[in-house]
Amino acid sequence: MAGDIPGQAVQLLGLGSAQPEHILTQEEVLAEARAVLQPRFAQFDRLAPAFENTGIVKRHSVVPFSWFREPHGWTDRSAAYVAGASAMFCDAANAALNAAGLRTDQVDVIVTVSSTGVATPTLEALVARRMGFRADVMRVPVFGLGCAGGVSGLSVARSLAAARPGAVVLLVAVEACTLLFRLDRLTKADIIATALFGDGAAACVLRTGKIEGALAQVGSGRQHMWPDTLAIMGWSVEETGLGVIFDRAIPSFAETELRPALDALWPDRNAAGRRFDRYVCHPGGAKVITALETSLDLDEGTLQVERDVLARAGNMSAPTVLFVLQDVLASGQRGRLLTMALGPGFTLSTLPLEVP
Repeated sequence: MAGDIPGQAVQLLGLGSAQPEHILTQEEVLAEARAVLQPRFAQFDRLAPAFENTGIVKRHSVVPFSWFREPHGWTDRSAAYVAGASAMFCDAANAALNAAGLRTDQVDVIVTVSSTGVATPTLEALVARRMGFRADVMRVPVFGLGCAGGVSGLSVARSLAAARPGAVVLLVAVEACTLLFRLDRLTKADIIATALFGDGAAACVLRTGKIEGALAQVGSGRQHMWPDTLAIMGWSVEETGLGVIFDRAIPSFAETELRPALDALWPDRNAAGRRFDRYVCHPGGAKVITALETSLDLDEGTLQVERDVLARAGNMSAPTVLFVLQDVLASGQRGRLLTMALGPGFTLSTLPLEVP
């Protein structure tokens, strides 16, 4: 990016993604939710249209439908998280490394982003032998970023790559959102979460230098955190698992608050020669995508890739924006891109890329 020394600029060398084997079509999810939730939640019929209005056709899960019919505690959820997230970690990481033409033993730094389960040792250590990572690899696990984790994690990985010229930095964002479904805790937010979230992982490989075949040059990330907004999104830690905090005002909040925050972070974004050719956004939901188009002064339908990813995978939290980036790059998009996502905090996370 502007101001970077060509030999030390951070390059995106590879990008990969993965999803678990169990497919949940939205029609099946609604039917299952009606059977399981309606007897327990009196307002279910009033919220049922949310399943049909999400823009989601199918999602993927680390566990089959039968798993959701029984109550689960921390032990069950953690075991399913470790198994499912580990498998997705390996698949996404291998895909990204293969795309970059690198081996696992060439990785110097691993940044692991996840907010849907807790494991100690963390995922990159649990899969180290399976993956073939070196014993001296630097591990940087990051928890709690939620839906902003893909962009924020990429920003962390970029900073580490810039600080260690020549080092191969692997970012893996992996989430198993479906495991947080709770039979013992049914609020409106829980029902909406059941209609929205899926599981997936995405990985990026970064390195400094002037590298032939690099996908993009990665700039420094910038964040904006709004005061007094902790109740908009996050988790509550409870006896049997994490409880979703998911405010229905997120689309309207994005529509009114995103533009001034973005202008503060990128004051020259509308100046000649500094405009972004494409905003690459986390598709939190159908209404959020529409709100983003409004706030960014984009024509309706501009963020079609975001809608397509949401349709086939749902909101996977952190990795979702990287799925979008993968599709945007595959479409042949060139020029200045700005990746962006909203997440717990409440925070806007942004990071620019220059695609040759």
